[in-house]
Amino acid sequence: MDTIQLMEVFRDAILTGAKVAGPILLVSIVVGLFVSVIQAATSINEQTMTFVPKLIAIGMVLILAGGWMLQQMVDLVNRVFEFIAAAF
Repeated sequence: MDTIQLMEVFRDAILTGAKVAGPILLVSIVVGLFVSVIQAATSINEQTMTFVPKLIAIGMVLILAGGWMLQQMVDLVNRVFEFIAAAF
């Protein structure tokens, strides 16, 4: 097993993790910013007001993009197993 090949596997894992987590993080940031602006404008400082919309938005992202996220993770695992099989 060469260090260059190992670094390629780690790079692939990090990029796949970023691709999978990216949509959830972006939606959470956008919804949180939107709710914060609404709270600042109306002077409502309820803690659950930020939590519930984020939870709903993240649930919608998982429903819409969950299959794609799962496929990305399965592809990564297949590539890692192929790498392990080729190394030995």
